[in-house]
Amino acid sequence: MCTIRLENVTKMFGELAVIPGIDLQINDGEFVVFVGPSGCGKSTLLRLIAGLEDISGGAILLNGEDVSSLPPAKRGLSMVFQSYALYPHMTVHGNIAFPLKMAGMDKAEIDKKVMAAAKVLNLTEYLKRKPRNLSGGQRQRVAIGRAIVREPSAFLFDEPLSNLDAALRVNMRLEITELHQQLGTTMVYVTHDQVEAMTMADKIVVLNRGNVEQVGSPMDLYRDPANLFVAGFIGSPRMNFVDGGNAARLGATTIGIRPEHIGLDREKGLWRGVIGVSEHLGSDTFLHVHVEDVGTITARTGGEWTLRHGETVFLTPDPDKVHRFDESGRSMARAITPDLGALPRHVNGAPASGAPLQ
Repeated sequence: MCTIRLENVTKMFGELAVIPGIDLQINDGEFVVFVGPSGCGKSTLLRLIAGLEDISGGAILLNGEDVSSLPPAKRGLSMVFQSYALYPHMTVHGNIAFPLKMAGMDKAEIDKKVMAAAKVLNLTEYLKRKPRNLSGGQRQRVAIGRAIVREPSAFLFDEPLSNLDAALRVNMRLEITELHQQLGTTMVYVTHDQVEAMTMADKIVVLNRGNVEQVGSPMDLYRDPANLFVAGFIGSPRMNFVDGGNAARLGATTIGIRPEHIGLDREKGLWRGVIGVSEHLGSDTFLHVHVEDVGTITARTGGEWTLRHGETVFLTPDPDKVHRFDESGRSMARAITPDLGALPRHVNGAPASGAPLQ
């Protein structure tokens, strides 16, 4: 078992505070994902937990023990990097077995652990191959196998899928999630891909410039983002933001509506717009609609919609799904459903300000 607790952890590079001060609790058996844009501090934070970087202040506790001053080898953690870092002259068996050989383990016990890891990772038939004879996904599984045989108290993954193509990323995403279900070991995973975060995590930690913007389950962050940054980062395509008079009429500085929460109609609706780009993905179509006095709105609809560039369409946000943000970008309480009747409305092409929803 492994619980990880960060208490006011800071990291300085000279005068620059890349991690100004973070408090975080990771519970035993959780799959926690650090997500954020490049340069937000997520990989640095993972390296601090691993002991590959020294903290500048605060404390890191594993199972209640302060390990801040312990070297990586003494922390009982295994890390999987973006680079596979396999030994090209060794077989798959040799690569997986390497850390156990370095620890002086008996050969029979090494073989037993390697075979067990290979079975979990579907690598049994590849044990005699060299890395050059493996696909990218298979190489990454070997790197994970090397971590598994050490039987760590927790796994740390630093963007392990970044070097894979789109199809392999999806497959490996599923395999790592399934691995977590099988092992039940605490896992901390770093990615810049919010889709990976949403599909894999028990708990997401959204980072921005070294600060934790929000911590919660994927659906918590999707339904109730704490601020504009989280609202814009979580969800694909990203949330639409509208400010100016349209937001002010609803008592907010900015309002946000996700593409999937906008109704589309050919004849009537709250906003009238002209279709720009249409992205047809088969099961879904994303329409980028230019709305006067509002901006470009992305709306999601079924894949069978046939509206094209230059055609007129009417959009109506779901009033129960409109997010409101104040002047500081923080989310406002949504105890009262926004009255969209306060917004200018177009019905059958004619403006009718204040008309009720139909």
